[in-house]
Amino acid sequence: MGIKVFLSLLLTLLYSLGQGQSLVRIGLIADPQYADKDTHGSRFYRNSLVKLDSAVAAINRDEVDFTVMLGDLVDVGPKDLAAPLQRLDKLKRPIYAILGNHDYVDVEDGASLYKSYRMPNPYYTIEKGQWLFILLNTNELAEYATTMGSGQRRDWKKLNEGLKAAKRSNDQPWNGGISEKQFKWMEKQLRKAQSRSKNVIVFTHHPLYPENGLEALNNREILGLIEKYPAVKAVISGHHHPGNFATYKGIPIITLEGMIETADQNAYGILELGQHQLTLDGKGRMTSRKIEF
Repeated sequence: MGIKVFLSLLLTLLYSLGQGQSLVRIGLIADPQYADKDTHGSRFYRNSLVKLDSAVAAINRDEVDFTVMLGDLVDVGPKDLAAPLQRLDKLKRPIYAILGNHDYVDVEDGASLYKSYRMPNPYYTIEKGQWLFILLNTNELAEYATTMGSGQRRDWKKLNEGLKAAKRSNDQPWNGGISEKQFKWMEKQLRKAQSRSKNVIVFTHHPLYPENGLEALNNREILGLIEKYPAVKAVISGHHHPGNFATYKGIPIITLEGMIETADQNAYGILELGQHQLTLDGKGRMTSRKIEF
């Protein structure tokens, strides 16, 4: 190849990247809620294994950099965990998980549950190119995730009582929030990302917005922190199976459709992050979106 041809190809590549060509590709899966039990309403628990097989095969074909699983891999806790993990093991690239409320069912020690899901910590970050991904644990302050008499149980009770007094609708047994320690950790990550000119996406199980009774217990405090940092380009969540979308002070808040719903329609997606845009290629029931920033 001559030097002129090489330079021409290089300039074309750089131009296409500048126009928003995909820099990072991420597989997205939310709420499979697999369980070896009969269908209830619109939740087809056993069908999630077939859906996971299909999603994994497609995500492998798309050659993503990694996949994020946004919680509720199982419906009734770790006793059913082996089967869905076997499906996810077929992914060619890394998978990073966060926990959902159903993952805590019948768990005695919620503090160490993350190890069963092969997570490095209950909350953590991933870095890829010019992007920092913050994976929160919005179950940290929840009745189902804490033990009687613990400091976190007391913090949850105080938080929940405040929500009741304010007549909020998210004081539900399936919702949770983050601790002051996790809040400070998140602020440190955001500050560091901003100083390094990194773009940020925040992943949560419980949505932060809009408020429909399924949002994290202290969603307003989390949003109040996020809005201070222009580096945050989106928040992506699960938990609310129909899916949702809203903007909070200019920040796109995406809630992914849950895989568990319906007999045969799947729900997963491929997220492409360019220099100035976010593109979600939704498969099955998952909504496709394109967002400029």
